[in-house]
Order: sequence, then structure tokens, then C-alpha cells
Amino acid sequence: MQFTFHPHADYLAHQAEIDAAIRRVLDSGHHILGPEVSAFEKEFAAAIGTAHCVGVANGTDAVHIALRACGVGSGDVVATVSHTAVATVAAIELSGASPLLVDIEPDTFTLDPGKLDAALTANPGVKALVLVHIYGQPASLASVEVARRHGLLVIEDCAQSHGATLEGRTTGTWADAAAFSFYPTKNLAAIGDGGAVLTNSQTIAARVRELRQYGWRQRYISDSTGMNSRLDELQAAILRVKLGSLSASNQRRRDLAARYTAGLVGTSITAPVTRPGASHVFHQYVVRSPQRDELLAALNSRNIPAAIHYPQPVHSQPAYAGRVQHSDLSETERACREILSLPLHPHLSEEAVDFTINAVRELA
Repeated sequence: MQFTFHPHADYLAHQAEIDAAIRRVLDSGHHILGPEVSAFEKEFAAAIGTAHCVGVANGTDAVHIALRACGVGSGDVVATVSHTAVATVAAIELSGASPLLVDIEPDTFTLDPGKLDAALTANPGVKALVLVHIYGQPASLASVEVARRHGLLVIEDCAQSHGATLEGRTTGTWADAAAFSFYPTKNLAAIGDGGAVLTNSQTIAARVRELRQYGWRQRYISDSTGMNSRLDELQAAILRVKLGSLSASNQRRRDLAARYTAGLVGTSITAPVTRPGASHVFHQYVVRSPQRDELLAALNSRNIPAAIHYPQPVHSQPAYAGRVQHSDLSETERACREILSLPLHPHLSEEAVDFTINAVRELA
């Protein structure tokens, strides 16, 4: 039984269209920042609902460049969560800023607005918030309201929330700018690396375009200190193909998640919740168990590739421990002891889900 998601399966599902798109790029002679990137930027902006999209090399660069484009830099402090992929915090530090890590809600694993308010009150002068929509779950709009009340810029980290909505608003449309990743395992995935910054601000979009290519406004003339972070033509062409099936792919994830949730009723496992008014896109299906480690080992022994996303919060990792400012993170730390990701991706069969449910019911 096939459990593990492999990007090749996604390629095979779109093989004819992807092959044609690759051939189109090769025949065109355009390799960097050509018509495919321009077309994808327009199409993805329209799909999410923003005025501008700027393609960059990867999701980490997207957060980093979005921060810099909004005016965040050396000496600034940026609030975010410790329960996230380390790329979020790495990007903050790449911008020259310092992170302030805040605790999460125990049921959604996203930033706790009340804890954010307390942290900002105790730490005046924080310049921005990076709001992470983790596992495909939209964070609370109340966190944006808290940030605005304290005068913060807001950048959304949408690396795991392509197409998710809350109260009719798509993630990526709430803030000054939003960062997306197109890593091969994402809900919208390239065959390689890729990322994008989305915004409704023409000024921020223009700044992102400068920063992604050496600070150029005209070729070979750097008006600012930029970097090399460009989405290439091949990846843009592939993303254009896959964008057309994003909604159907997300619905498949929701259907499989619902099957899991129904099947786990009556066990000691806590199934994930969906925030009221939200459309969760289940980048991961993350349960909680006080006996997580034993359950993980037992599932893996049956060749069920359950995993932990993420096993250690950022503030306790060797590169950050003892030097990163944070508030009380008791919910973050408790979550990291209990969370477990069960297999879920659009190419997973119902039989594989049922096999996993039966194993969990037996073991839990």
C-alpha cells in the first residue's frame, strides 16, 4: 500500500500538460523572468485575490524579501511563533531583524491573539508580525487586528495555506504582503524550488521586484542592495499547469481529512479542528496524543509513515536556544510533545486512510 507522497506522483497526474509546458519554455529561448513568470504572476494573483504577485526563488526568500520590502531591517523586532518551520525565523534574521516568539492556540496551533497582545504590550517597539497559517489552517483574523492596534506591519507566511480561506477572505490577502512557497511537497508545488510575494500595494510590489534582482530598476544599475532570487521560467510554466487543479486538490485533502476525523471518533487521539468560518486545506493532518512517541513508533513499524511536524520548537533548537527573545511558550512546548502527522496528500487512497485509521484505533 502506497502512503508516502512523492512529487513524481504529482508529475504523473499532469504529465502531458507539464511536458508540453516544459517544451514550450525550451522552444521559447526564455529562461529567466520571461513570459511564463509574468503569466504565472498574473494568474496566481488573480487566484488568491491580490493586485500583485512577484515570483522569487523559494519560500524563505519570499518571507525575507517581503519583510525588507515593507521596510523591516537591522535593529527591528518581528513577532512570530516558535511552532513553525524554522524558515520563518531564519527569514526574519536574514532581513536583519530579531524575532520575538509568541505562544499558540492549543486547538489550531496558530498564533494566540491574546498572547500576542500581551507580548506586544510588554515589548513596545515591535515593528512587524509574521503570521503563520500552519498545516493549512488559517490563523485568527484577531491576530491581525491586535497587530494593527499596536501599529505593526503584517506579513503572512502562507507556505502551507494555498487556497485556504477564513470568513470569505483568502489567506494572502489580509496583510501588507504575503509569502508563498512552491516547494515540491506544498499544496501548489513546483518540481524544484520556487516562491512568491503577493501584495495589494504597488509600492511594495515594485520594491520586491527590485530586491529579487540586485536592487535593479534598470539593468546593471543597483538603486538598492538586493539579492538574486528569481523564479525561473520552467518552474513558472509547471506552476501554471498545477494552479488549474489547486481547488480540486485541496478538496481531495479535505475529503480525506474528514474520513480520518470520522474514523478516529472514540479513540484517545485528538483530531484536528477547523477554525469556525474557515476552509482548511490540510497541508498536514495533525493529531495530538499524550502517548505520541509510542504511537509513532508503532505506526512506523507497520510501514505507515507518520511523522512529526515539527519535533522541536524554534526557540529550543541549538541555533536559537538562549539567544532568541520569547514569551511564555508552554502551549507550544506541550504541542511539540504531542503532535503527530498522519499520511495525507491528494494521491492517497481511501484504503490507505482506512488502514491507518484501523491501526490507530488498535494502537490507541
